[in-house]
Order: sequence, then C-alpha cells, then structure tokens
Amino acid sequence: MRLPFDYQRVDVGEVRINCAVGGSGPPVLLMHGYPQTHVIWHHVAPMLAKDFTVVLTDLRGYGDSSKPTPSPSNVEYSKRAMAEDQLGVMRQLGFAEFRVAGHDRGGRVGHRLALDHPEAVTALAVLDIVPTKHTFEHADKDFGLGYFHWFFLAAGNGIPERLIGKDPEFWIKARMRSRHGGGIPFDPAAIDEYVRCFSDPAAISASCADYRAAATIDLEHDASGGTLSMPLLALWGEHSFVGRTYDVLEVWRSYAGQVAGAALPSDHYLPEEAPQETAAALRKFFTS
Repeated sequence: MRLPFDYQRVDVGEVRINCAVGGSGPPVLLMHGYPQTHVIWHHVAPMLAKDFTVVLTDLRGYGDSSKPTPSPSNVEYSKRAMAEDQLGVMRQLGFAEFRVAGHDRGGRVGHRLALDHPEAVTALAVLDIVPTKHTFEHADKDFGLGYFHWFFLAAGNGIPERLIGKDPEFWIKARMRSRHGGGIPFDPAAIDEYVRCFSDPAAISASCADYRAAATIDLEHDASGGTLSMPLLALWGEHSFVGRTYDVLEVWRSYAGQVAGAALPSDHYLPEEAPQETAAALRKFFTS
C-alpha cells in the first residue's frame, strides 16, 4: 500500500529511512507506532497535506527502513538513536524547524526528539501515550495484563522472536483487533502492508529490541528529566487503556510546560479509527 506522496529512502548515518513527502506549507513529521508503518497515516496525511508539507517515515527497524542487528545493549533501538534518524531526515529534506506528531512508539520517539533538539521541534503532538518513565513507575496488575506485550517483547533468549516468527500474521491481526474501539474499520490493504513488513525476521528482531531499549537504556536517558519547552498536544482514545487508566493531561503537565488535549472516539489506533477527528485536532494545533 502506497500513499499518493513522493517516496524516497534517506541516508542518515548507519541507516536508510523510508519516507514519503507530500503537500505544501509548514513541515510536519508524522511517526507511526507498533506494529505499523507510515501507512497508519493513510487517512490523515492527505488531509494535512492541504495545509502542510507532510513527511511520513518508517522508524528504523520498521517498514522499509533499515533494520540494524541489535547489540546486547539494544542501543541501536534507543529512542535517542531513533530520534536522531528523524532529525537527520528532516534536515536532509531542508527543514531546520518542524512540527511533530507521533502515535504510540512514534510518540515516544517524538518526546525524545523534542527533549534532545528543542531548537528543531516547534510543536509536539503525542497520540495515546503517557511518558515511558511514568508508565514503568506506575505499572500494576492492570498494566501488566492490558499491556502484556511490553514485557513479552522485552523478554530475552529469543523467546518473542521465535514465537511471533511462527505466525506473524496472526500476531499483527490479534494485537490490532484487540485494541480497536468501534471506530472506522481497519483498511484490509493497510493490514496487508503491516503483515508484509512484519513478516521479515529482521523487523521482528528490531521491534523486540525497541521494547527492550524502552525498559533499559531509554529509562537511563529519561532519568535526566527535562521539561518540554514547546507546546504539546496529547490525544488519546476514549476507549483505550491509556484513556481508561491515566489522567493524561495531568501526567503530561509534569513533563511539559504547555499542555492541551482531548479524548477522541476510538481505542488505540486514532489515525485509523478516528481520522477526521485526528486530522482536525492536529491541523488546529499546528496552525495555532
């Protein structure tokens, strides 16, 4: 599945990042989550392209971007390393400053990008997440059951890689259908694209390293703290675990000075379940 945008692969150091660019106006970087690719934005991106230059990327390890072999430390999949990739893409496209929106893992990359490079990120939108540090510090039984994949994917000894690798299509469809809250149905072509990309053993390995990094080196980076200086918009699904569990705005106010946001009529996958509402909220935020 390809969007009606211009595709290219951008070299940023040791990796090549797959990206699609479309529209005109101020630049906006859109990043996906697990287990998707840039295709999660297939409804939203064309709407935003009417007012912005929209850049869609596959995070390292996902989609058609490079998938470095993880080291024991998983440093290759720290959010800091992934954020540097995204900064490199935007700079090579000629954008010194830009707006950022990230869903799920992409929101965590966006958070780190904004902390490390506040001179580049003029506004940050995070979709259906609270900060990684807060999540681990407040993990309980409900979190362990609702977000069991955080711990399963971070397990060692090749366990998740082997089990997922036996039937990646089942894993993708099971994860996504269990977190859909009655909004617009998933596009079968998008699901097929996620399955295609995730059927690569290197993608499975990389995604596990992503979650292992979140439980280790990302927490080390987060320990230094830091308050975001740019405006932050938090959007979440009213039926999602995040929406049911956290006071999302109050949590983010401990991490950012200017926080706004709202729940949307969806579960976890806002850009696919509630694209009109997602696009409208992002457009308003990025033009204010």
